[in-house]
Amino acid sequence: MMISSNDLLIGYDYDAWYGYGERVPIYADATTRNNSHTLICGISGSGKSYLTNQYLARICLHGGEKSVLYFADFKQDDNFSHLRKCPRYFPYDKTLEAIEEVYEIMHKRQCGEDFSRHFITLVWDEYMANMLALMGSEKKRAEAVMHKVSEILMLGRSLAVRLVIACQRPDASCFPTGSRLNFGIIIIVGAALESIYSMLMPKELIEKVGDRQFHTGEGVMLWQGSELRFIKIPVIRNEERMKSICVEALTR
Repeated sequence: MMISSNDLLIGYDYDAWYGYGERVPIYADATTRNNSHTLICGISGSGKSYLTNQYLARICLHGGEKSVLYFADFKQDDNFSHLRKCPRYFPYDKTLEAIEEVYEIMHKRQCGEDFSRHFITLVWDEYMANMLALMGSEKKRAEAVMHKVSEILMLGRSLAVRLVIACQRPDASCFPTGSRLNFGIIIIVGAALESIYSMLMPKELIEKVGDRQFHTGEGVMLWQGSELRFIKIPVIRNEERMKSICVEALTR
């Protein structure tokens, strides 16, 4: 994994990889100068969970020792089993505790009670499924949670509070008041449905995808709503090291 004080490695340039056999890295500025709220989308088998694991590790390294990471794992399958004993890992019926903690931190910073600006990041896997399940049982609570998510997406950047949300389809029903547009980094991996593209990208950018046929671990990145890049997710050769980085960050 490559580390810098400002940038997160997203992947390698898709066209350079297949056209010239070159590994040209694609980075995103993850400081508060830019919006680094991140949305990761992809249908089952797209490589979404593999990317989320990598992305989490890079955020852990990027933020420094003072950064604080939270992980909400609604699905709680084996992809993130190495995190289960971490104190800031929130599985299945505990995920809402994570958003409450992060939301409270943001408000303390907003009202001037907390002047710290180290990054607070919540990674929420299968957010859509979590909200749809909650709406089926506690609609008012679901609406309150979604509005807190929207508020963080709109106000969090300058307060160094960040959301990384992974889901299959980012339907507007779970992103009220147009908050889906407040992601600075949007990554769609795998053979995405046209409907997912149309939810997140303007028509002129969708047309630039052309005849590219993305496979597992390949796709598009939309940066700050206007810059479109085609990416190939790198293979991590030392997965145990990647996992240990995440465990340490969720424990410190």
